[in-house]
Amino acid sequence: MRRLDQALAVAELAHRLGAPLLRGDPHARVTALASLQAAGPEDLSFLTSARHAAHARTTRAAAVIVARGLAHEVAAGSGVIEVDDAHRAFGAVARDVAARLARPVPVGVHPSAVIGAGVRIGSGASLGPFVVVGDGACIGDGAVLEAGVSVGAGSVVGAGCRLHPRVTVAHDCVLGRECVVFAGTVIGADGFGFASGPQGWEKIPQLGAVVIGDSVEIGANCTIDRGALEDTVIGDGCKLDNLIQVAHNVRIGADTAIAGCAGIAGSATIGRRCRIGGGAGILGHLEICDDVTISAMSLVTRSLRKPGFYSGVYPLMENADWEKSAASLRQLPQWRLRLRRLERTDREQE
Repeated sequence: MRRLDQALAVAELAHRLGAPLLRGDPHARVTALASLQAAGPEDLSFLTSARHAAHARTTRAAAVIVARGLAHEVAAGSGVIEVDDAHRAFGAVARDVAARLARPVPVGVHPSAVIGAGVRIGSGASLGPFVVVGDGACIGDGAVLEAGVSVGAGSVVGAGCRLHPRVTVAHDCVLGRECVVFAGTVIGADGFGFASGPQGWEKIPQLGAVVIGDSVEIGANCTIDRGALEDTVIGDGCKLDNLIQVAHNVRIGADTAIAGCAGIAGSATIGRRCRIGGGAGILGHLEICDDVTISAMSLVTRSLRKPGFYSGVYPLMENADWEKSAASLRQLPQWRLRLRRLERTDREQE
């Protein structure tokens, strides 16, 4: 664990969060963040629910950020900062600590980088070792392209973006401002377009691109295919986990979050503020409206026109109905036995 060179006082942290320090030494030092179990006397931790109260009662943390009503669960030796949303408050502190721990990025173009003709590189941008940028591409102000990144001809990487090692952005794609893309992700590979002919599969050229909005985060080893004719589009503020497949012509609305290993087939449209669980599958050409939650490992086989929480493999249904069906399924063996007894009794009475 890396620690801050300059410690933060617990009172200073409380002040930054606009929250009261209910108890504890306001001058106590914090040099790192840690879980309740692992925290030591210079660590800050957090408690979001009573489920983790047992760990809070024995923590050695210098201070704990707690949700309202849980202060009494924290060990007597730890300070307590009370907030409305402990998870978000801890996240705010974590972002501050991460910024303090961040290693400086050298501004400029590494000597090993290969830059095409007509490339525009913004002020304060950093292009690391073995970066390749194709002809006519544009790299925005303050963008960071780490080692081995490839940006195709005519593509745009917006201001403040960070592309981690070995990210590939194919030709004519667009990333908005302040996007983060983690290692190994490929943006703009050909969509899966083939036609069956007498000589086998015939390639259908993918003539669209990928357009990604502002403040989008994409995890490691994702694949986002370019459109066949129209563009594949990911809206502002979307968050994608690792190992996600987004097929050609998919459109994802703003502020949607998708967990790891999800697969979205071609030409599906997903609304705003949706939440898609890990391993979920969405078939092609379907429409999912705004504010839909799909639980992990579910398979969406039909369009969803009504906001809600959906679960299941076959058939997909509203989560509450699926839970009732699952509960009924568990009782199926005993119902079968009861039915056999009733049939036997009927035969004996005949």
